Amino acid sequence: MAYDKFNILTSTAVPLPIENVDTDQIIPARFLKATKREGFGDNLFRDWRYNSDNTPKSDFVLNNPIYGGKILVGGKNFGSGSSREHAAWAVYDYGFRCVVSSFFADIFKNNCLNIGVLPVQVSPEFLEKIFSAVFADPKTELEVNLPEQTITLLPTGEKEKFDISPYKKDNLSNGFDDIDYLQNIKGEIQDFASTLPF
Repeated sequence: MAYDKFNILTSTAVPLPIENVDTDQIIPARFLKATKREGFGDNLFRDWRYNSDNTPKSDFVLNNPIYGGKILVGGKNFGSGSSREHAAWAVYDYGFRCVVSSFFADIFKNNCLNIGVLPVQVSPEFLEKIFSAVFADPKTELEVNLPEQTITLLPTGEKEKFDISPYKKDNLSNGFDDIDYLQNIKGEIQDFASTLPF
C-alpha cells in the first residue's frame, strides 16, 4: 500500500515530553483486532486521552486545542515494548507524518518507516530546545527536510542532521512500502531473472 510522499514537512508540533512511551500506551492491546490499517488513530493514546466513560481528559495534550500539526515530539525511548505494527498505524492514521525523539525503539522505528511516518532522532539538547520553543509558543513551526536530512527550529534557524538508511529514504520520498518498491522494479527483476540458467 502506497503512502504519502515525504519531501519537506513544515508544521507545528504536538509536545509529549514523556520518556519510555511504549506501544501499549500508543495503542492498547484491546484495539488490535482489526487487520486493516484504518481507524487506529481514534484510539491513539486511548487510555491517556479518555476517561473510562469515554469523556476526554482535558489535561492530555491531544485534547488541548492549542497544540496541533503533523509532527509529534516525544520523550526519550519512544515506541518501546512490544513489536505491534498497530502503534505506527495509529500514529499515521491520527495524522502525524513525523515523530521526533532523542531515542527510538528499533522495531517501532522500522514500523514507522514502513508506513510513511518519518522518525527523526535528535540530540537530547536539541529535543529540549524544541520542547521549550513549542511550550512557549504552540504556533512554533519545525521544518523536516528529508532530502537534506535536517530538522530546523524555524523561529531560531537552529538545525540538526538526522540519519536514515538510503533505502528507507528513497521509499519515503516515493511513498513506497516494501511491496511498492518491489513492484516498481518488477521489470528489472524480470530482466535479471531472464539471464539466469534453468
